[in-house]
Amino acid sequence: NSTEADDAQRQGRRQREQQAGAASGGGSSSSSSGNERSSSSRRASARAGSGRPRERRRKMLSAGARRAAVAAAARQGAARLGGARAMSKTVDHLGTYDNNFEKSKPAPGDENKREFTYLALGGARFLYASAARLALMKFVATMSASSDVLALASLEVDLAKIPEGTSSVVKWRGKPVFVRNRTAAEIKEAEAVDTSKLRDPQTDSDRVVNPQWLVAIGVCTHLGCVPIANAGEYNGWFCPCHGSHYDTSGRIRKGPAPLNLEVPPYKFIEGDSKILVG
Repeated sequence: NSTEADDAQRQGRRQREQQAGAASGGGSSSSSSGNERSSSSRRASARAGSGRPRERRRKMLSAGARRAAVAAAARQGAARLGGARAMSKTVDHLGTYDNNFEKSKPAPGDENKREFTYLALGGARFLYASAARLALMKFVATMSASSDVLALASLEVDLAKIPEGTSSVVKWRGKPVFVRNRTAAEIKEAEAVDTSKLRDPQTDSDRVVNPQWLVAIGVCTHLGCVPIANAGEYNGWFCPCHGSHYDTSGRIRKGPAPLNLEVPPYKFIEGDSKILVG
């Protein structure tokens, strides 16, 4: 019985300890939950209260970082510019520093010798200009006619060798030239021709300088043949190729030739004893 009583006491003691522990556990849990709730509320209030200062601090930090970045970029730009200027003022020797050329560099000229320098430069320029002028004259001279060509450009004819009533043939610039010493009857006959009936109207005075002498190029105006002197119906020139007749003034009177014989430029020289053709 005593053992059963002891057991009952132990069980009652255990139950009371369990109840007391449960009561103490509930209080501690409620207190801990309350403590947690109060701490969370304090954190929330602290967060709410400290939100704006943090944003301000964040903005201030970002503005400072931007200013620092701008200053750093400015410093880098200045450093690059300074480096470029320094490079422009210095010479890159590519690893060598051979300055022997400075020893052979001529010294600057003497200011008292400027007159001599100007005289030498002016003389050299004058020589250059003279050489250029001479070369230009030589070049132009090569384009002018040679002496033999100039000799053929004009022709002197001695009239004393041509009897009256005859004609002579001379060569001028590769063409035959008729020189006729006309008689008084031939002159009178040539002047009496009615020019209105001529194919190529020309008076005798228009074709001669001195009525005694007729000078004409001996080429037929039809096809370029050489007429025969003192022949034809008019006792002037006759072209047997196609039958053209010219009078003593060299005018076409009959046949297919369209124009009179051409009169070259000429003049009398040495007292009318010679003529210069051309």
